[in-house]
Amino acid sequence: MKRLPLLLLMAGILALGLVGQAFAGSNDRQVLEFKTMAPVVSPFTGSTNPVRGINGGGVPWAVASAKGELRSDGRLEIKVKGLVIVATGVNPVAAFRGVVNCLTPASPTTGVNLVTDPVPANTAGDARIRAKLALPTPCVAPIVFVTNGTGAAPGAWFATTGTG
Repeated sequence: MKRLPLLLLMAGILALGLVGQAFAGSNDRQVLEFKTMAPVVSPFTGSTNPVRGINGGGVPWAVASAKGELRSDGRLEIKVKGLVIVATGVNPVAAFRGVVNCLTPASPTTGVNLVTDPVPANTAGDARIRAKLALPTPCVAPIVFVTNGTGAAPGAWFATTGTG
């Protein structure tokens, strides 16, 4: 009878070790986490000063809050609230996309853009983007954008990782 508690304790330790080993062997790691985004403002509006080759939206935008995460397996999650045009306080775009830009040895200046499918966005500028992208290896200095969800990809950016 005295062996039963000892056997249960050893089985628990073994189970925890196996779980820990499974997580340690995983190649999925957090690449980038952000709790804020910078909205497009002058001088980044339009095509005069693109960021990583992506033009800014044509007018200044504001963002109330934004957060997200990029994982090494390509999972991207972005949650924005209040992404609206400054002059009107309204989002006129029906859909947003997420874009991850990575610098690569083949494209060390402007990088490559990985674009999600469009997701619905309401007039208050709220949207949630969840996607899995095929990240290049290596993906150097990734930047995450929220762009318009219509027209040619990657679209014009309204918010990007940074501080607003």
